[in-house]
Amino acid sequence: MKGLSKKEIELISELEFNKKYYFKREDIAHHFKKRSQLNHTIHKLLQKKRIISLNRNKYYLIPIKAKRGKWADNPFIIADEIFDGKDYFIGGWAAANYWQLTDQIPMKIEVYTTRRQGKYNILNTSFIFRRTTKKRTKSAVIKKIANLCFRIQSKKDTKRWIKSRI
Repeated sequence: MKGLSKKEIELISELEFNKKYYFKREDIAHHFKKRSQLNHTIHKLLQKKRIISLNRNKYYLIPIKAKRGKWADNPFIIADEIFDGKDYFIGGWAAANYWQLTDQIPMKIEVYTTRRQGKYNILNTSFIFRRTTKKRTKSAVIKKIANLCFRIQSKKDTKRWIKSRI
């Protein structure tokens, strides 16, 4: 692996061996004596595109088997990891497709949250973050994909959303 230091290879190997592709700084802190070393290594791995920043403290490890550093994951799981499983829900056409209310496959995933807004491209998936109230996030339904949970707009609310679009 050209371009990776011994410490970087050690980190990547441990994370891949444990199948821990989503990780926090605390998960790898035991490899470093100083916080500055941790910050430097994370910065270098970001530059080398071996990891992707999801939020201030959470990262995604691009697997070694990724061809040319390109990789994708389930967008619902990515959204859940970005928000640490709280204060968000997936809505719009992605929810309509999930509930089989439309055959239309969404090009962008709409995520309603209390925390951020705007358009982002994360792991080859386009996300649109829209602001909503904490009350609306509480009405989301928790579902699972491959033993990983995510929050999605209820089927009833999604039907109401579709009717407002027509």
